[in-house]
Amino acid sequence: MKKTSWVSKLTSTVAAGAAAFLLFASFASAHVTVNPSNAQTSAWQMYTIKVPSEKELPTTKITLKIPKEVAFKQYQPLTGWKISTEKNDSNEVTSITWEVDGDNQGIMAGQFQQFNFVAQNPKTEAKVAWDAFQYYSDGSIVEWTGQPGDSNPHSITTISEEPVAAGTGAAGDDHHSSGTAGAGHDSAGTAGNTSGGTSNNTASDTSSDGKKANDDTTLGDALSDTVKGQPNNTDTDTGTLKLQQATLIVSILALIMSFLGIALATRRKKR
Repeated sequence: MKKTSWVSKLTSTVAAGAAAFLLFASFASAHVTVNPSNAQTSAWQMYTIKVPSEKELPTTKITLKIPKEVAFKQYQPLTGWKISTEKNDSNEVTSITWEVDGDNQGIMAGQFQQFNFVAQNPKTEAKVAWDAFQYYSDGSIVEWTGQPGDSNPHSITTISEEPVAAGTGAAGDDHHSSGTAGAGHDSAGTAGNTSGGTSNNTASDTSSDGKKANDDTTLGDALSDTVKGQPNNTDTDTGTLKLQQATLIVSILALIMSFLGIALATRRKKR
């Protein structure tokens, strides 16, 4: 009897631990993020904010604060979303907001949405923090403004002079052949004239000294990296798939342990 009771308690503890891990994993994968996390100084960078819904409610609005170190230039239009910006007295964009429009119900549970925009990185190395505010249909707000390690951390992009350190942050030379710039460097508004992220003109803007602001990355390069897709895509990136696989395994183990606990409890009652 005592042995059976001990095994039953152990089974219940393991099952509870597995359930807790499963809950933690679901929240850990639901952060609002801005990519890339590494980029090159002076580059005209195409950034992507990825917004998953962590509640059983649709996300209807997301506001992103533009760090003072970077200069916002253009955003990519997206069907079903109304996009607006706020500016300071110097006519610099300080925040951008995406809000559901028309029949769009928002980002549903189990879905995520990507929003693209172009900004120019600072000339010197820096770490820029992206504060975001996620609005749900019930009026609740999740503030992604914490430090790394907090429950609601903001994304950080490391701006570096070294292309190696920048990693995938800056568009490579191979993008020059596609040349997809839609507007001059001094304009702020929609990225080109399309909602798919591509345009037909060649980037030709230069800095005041007659040279490009950056030899490797221009506005056209940034726009050529725009992610194509429909609103409310399901999550399919490699990191998330691995996490989903691990979560599935833990779920199966928790289910097996639960059945084992029930079987042992039933057996003990019969005795």
